[in-house]
Amino acid sequence: MLLITIQEDLKQAQFDREEVKISTLRLLLSEIHNVQIAKGQELSDQDVISIIQKETKRRSEAASGFRSGGREEQALKEEQELKILEGYLPAQLSTEELTNIVQQAINEIGATSLQDMGKVMGKVMGKVKGQADGNVVSGIVRGKLTP
Repeated sequence: MLLITIQEDLKQAQFDREEVKISTLRLLLSEIHNVQIAKGQELSDQDVISIIQKETKRRSEAASGFRSGGREEQALKEEQELKILEGYLPAQLSTEELTNIVQQAINEIGATSLQDMGKVMGKVMGKVKGQADGNVVSGIVRGKLTP
């Protein structure tokens, strides 16, 4: 289970005295614990992956914000945390694989214009959950549906 792996990695990071990894994994476990309390039940690996994706997005946006604000040191710290978190996500699909999945969804739905984008996105995101960024998928769908 992914949660157990994260807990074991935290123990190892503490043993190795990796401060950034320790703080990142502690924050992640705290977030997982909060969601677990809110749901009132154990979380599946897919739930944990969703939390990790949310945290990676948060780190990515923070790094961009710090960089645009001239705080390079803080941006680098956020990027280090981002790399640690990305290690727990499933392998991302290539652009070619995503394009094929998008094309299949368009063919199945019979989408012809940007008005069908929501239907296509829903179908594609259901298939690639955790393996692709929504913005990338959106760009591919938009490109395929725009004449």
